[in-house]
Amino acid sequence: MIQNDGFRHSIMGLTRMFVRVGGCLQSLSRCQTQKIPPLVTGRIRTLGEAKRWQHTAPQSTSCNWQLREDCFELSYGGLVMHFDYVWLRDHCRSASCYNAKTNQRNLDTANVELTIRPVKTRVDDETLFLTWPDGHVTRYGLSWLAQNSYEGQKQSAMQPRILWNADIYTKAKVPSASWEKFMSCNEELRRFLSNFLHYGIAFVEDVPATLEATEIATQRVSLIRETMYGRMWNFTSDFSRGDTAYTKLALDRHTDTSYFQEPCGIQVFHCLRHEGTGGRTLLVDGFYAADKVLQQMPNNFELLARVPIKHEYIENMSDHRNHMIGIGPVLNVYPWNNEVYMIRYNNYDRAVINTIPHDVVQRWYVAHRHLTTELRRPENELWVKLKPGKVLFIDNWRVLHGRESFTGLRQLCGCYLTRDDVLNTARSLGLQA
Repeated sequence: MIQNDGFRHSIMGLTRMFVRVGGCLQSLSRCQTQKIPPLVTGRIRTLGEAKRWQHTAPQSTSCNWQLREDCFELSYGGLVMHFDYVWLRDHCRSASCYNAKTNQRNLDTANVELTIRPVKTRVDDETLFLTWPDGHVTRYGLSWLAQNSYEGQKQSAMQPRILWNADIYTKAKVPSASWEKFMSCNEELRRFLSNFLHYGIAFVEDVPATLEATEIATQRVSLIRETMYGRMWNFTSDFSRGDTAYTKLALDRHTDTSYFQEPCGIQVFHCLRHEGTGGRTLLVDGFYAADKVLQQMPNNFELLARVPIKHEYIENMSDHRNHMIGIGPVLNVYPWNNEVYMIRYNNYDRAVINTIPHDVVQRWYVAHRHLTTELRRPENELWVKLKPGKVLFIDNWRVLHGRESFTGLRQLCGCYLTRDDVLNTARSLGLQA
């Protein structure tokens, strides 16, 4: 169960949280270090501040350490960390324990004695040396330990982001990628992905208004995820599927495939033609709304992040019969830093609530209403008119989308992308993702 105190920190570590140890640290050794690689802090900068997550160098350049009964304690770079001795043996990066070429572990963890302790310990400059009972020596860089410690992860974000409402996003003047440069230049692709990671949406302009060109653009970013809707879909308001999206009706903000156990990570839209009126696309940053709930009522946030509910898709058409069920909380968070990584919000597809005991149901509805109120605030709504040539990429785990009703013929194509492969592309281009 997620504790309320943890939710007083931001979704992704908005407030820096440093671990403090009462009393004086009884050190067995003290060393002065050289320049320490910066740690990524967990603070979000909105438009009025910096537009990127900042890197802050630790204030302290000294280290203290001691061998405790149950762990190795290290104070370094302003951070107090604790490492289990089994962990220290298991993560050894020596050639016999770890294959640096494949980045895979050679050591059989099951053969490590659970009560193991080093027989000799020393710290020189920026390196920790541990000698184990069998004579094996493990070496760790202190900065590596700081970056990979639990305490370090608690104040870091897995993925950088900028929370936004319509005004913040509009003033940021986030540029769209150019089709030709996007397809030929890795730096243009990198800028596109950087914008996508920070805002959860990104655009490519001047794409030929065909399904084939749209497919080529998406494959520049990731593998396409095939679902029961097909690989690439191309549809109009012909009600050919058992879904409101295949009509001319307005759609309220929602995330797609909430009825999948793992909802699709990225959605791509390209309006190939529209001969009529209306049909603007609505975009809302779900993480921005969730953060408002966290700030105003941490208990509501905690309920939405803890209580699992069902979403369901039942389709009984002549050519299509499907019954999908996805189970999970509305807000999914990493438990070590309370960073939200997915919102699952779809009032159309939410199934019967039968996973919550009666004494929790009312409180859950209150929390859900709170989030809905934030999601529906007019100032949080970004309206975009999709047109031929303008391809929209949406982080379906973060940004909710909808549309206004329309008239006439409106033809869209698009697809879903595998999230892992999008993040893989970003990391291969040097981005944090």
